[in-house]
Amino acid sequence: MDDGTRSELLSRLAETIESVTAGHPLRVAIDGPPAAGKTTLADELAVVLRAQGREVIRATIEGFLFPRVQRYQRGQYSPEGCYFDSHDHDTMCRVLLDPLGPSGDRKFQQAVYDRGTDTALCLPVTEAPADAVLLFDGVFLLRPELADRWDLSIFVSVTFERTLDRAQTRGEALAGSAAGATEIERAWHNRYIPSQQLYFATARPTDHADIIVHNDELQRPAWEIRSR
Repeated sequence: MDDGTRSELLSRLAETIESVTAGHPLRVAIDGPPAAGKTTLADELAVVLRAQGREVIRATIEGFLFPRVQRYQRGQYSPEGCYFDSHDHDTMCRVLLDPLGPSGDRKFQQAVYDRGTDTALCLPVTEAPADAVLLFDGVFLLRPELADRWDLSIFVSVTFERTLDRAQTRGEALAGSAAGATEIERAWHNRYIPSQQLYFATARPTDHADIIVHNDELQRPAWEIRSR
């Protein structure tokens, strides 16, 4: 386990990414609980890699959500609904992860859904360079049906209590609209934390991640890089 500044963490992650040879665009999962800091970490890492001359593709699980009516068909606060009904993994693999993989043609789409409007997106197909890096952030990325789609995986570990604090500071629940502290707390305790507990119990993501980033202290993180 190492610890250091935010800049030191990003440098170490960039070094690890540069050390991986895949023969196709490198697909990097950045997994972790809601409000763990996955998107921020991915965005910061993209800046570092681009400064080093690497082509970076940024995408997120939010671009592969099912429509709201399907996500909440088991109820607004169902943890099973959160885990099983939220994300269109088949489409995500078909238009993004598999085209960038070892047998793919590198022609991909970054998203198929707009959460703000709850409508489908039809983005143009783009061709990635062979040495590009996909930084893909989201929840539940190391579940069994996706585990073999990643060339490198990072798990951002934060206590559930800290994620709730951050969500309340941010001022909106992941249900998609501004909400008060009481509503955020209800969503966290009834839907998001139990869905993560289900994920941990069934998929054991921290056992399978290549890198664990302990992100409770944003400016003083700790990290563990495992042998691959």
